[in-house]
Amino acid sequence: MEEQNFILKNVKSFNLEHIFECGQCFRWNKNDDDSYTGVVKNNVINIKMTNNDIYVRSYGEDDLKGLFQYYFDMDRNYEQIKKTLRKIDEHMEQSITYGDGIRLLNQDLWETIISFIISANNNIPRIKGIIERISKRYGNKIKWNNCEYYTFPTPKQLGKASVEDLRNLGLGFRDVRVFETTKMVLNGEIDFDKLHKEKNTQIVRDELLKLPGVGPKVADCILLFSTLKRFDVFPIDVWVRRVMNDLYIHNKDENKVDKKLVLNIANEKFGDLCGIAQQYLFYWKRG
Repeated sequence: MEEQNFILKNVKSFNLEHIFECGQCFRWNKNDDDSYTGVVKNNVINIKMTNNDIYVRSYGEDDLKGLFQYYFDMDRNYEQIKKTLRKIDEHMEQSITYGDGIRLLNQDLWETIISFIISANNNIPRIKGIIERISKRYGNKIKWNNCEYYTFPTPKQLGKASVEDLRNLGLGFRDVRVFETTKMVLNGEIDFDKLHKEKNTQIVRDELLKLPGVGPKVADCILLFSTLKRFDVFPIDVWVRRVMNDLYIHNKDENKVDKKLVLNIANEKFGDLCGIAQQYLFYWKRG
């Protein structure tokens, strides 16, 4: 474990609030000085922005610059992505202006799977609380700057939890799903390396759907927000269905809007940039 820091000057398409408050992650918290602190793998990272300059500090095992570059998807040209999407229509123009600094994180696949199983029919403060309790109970403690942080537990660590243990941590009906998914991963019933190597998104999606608690929306979130990083998916929740109906479908009863229709429109309009378009629209509508 070591402390590291560096500064990135004049960074474009990067806004801490847009990145951490758009619903894609649950382990980053805002501090009184407007910086954010989060746990990534076996590292605690603190990030602060002044104008377009990023100040990054960490305490952990990994090379900070390499971890930051990969985790924050810094090798992808978001300026070009936004330029392409802005041309689609005025709605995309407005949503991108609102969430100009969004980047899709490359989050650990295992952590993303469990986090989004927990997210089902849940709200973000409660999701964050559950994940924090799981990490505190089964992860590893990291002490930094007189504070205690906890890594997200590995499958082996979480495998020590019984259904009752998980229920006592506040998972509700999700306890059995997390328990059974953990056992499947430990038993080798899902191969993460194979998922990363598979180029066909639908094949990967079908594998994820085998996991208890992973339905279509959760599978798409895992595909989009994890290291799988598939931009050709379009997770549909209440907010996304609402914004797509308001902008493109215009059904008087949004509850009657067919998700297949939403998906067809998304594919037609946004193509292989569906995922990032979804995030701009979601963040704009929810904001």
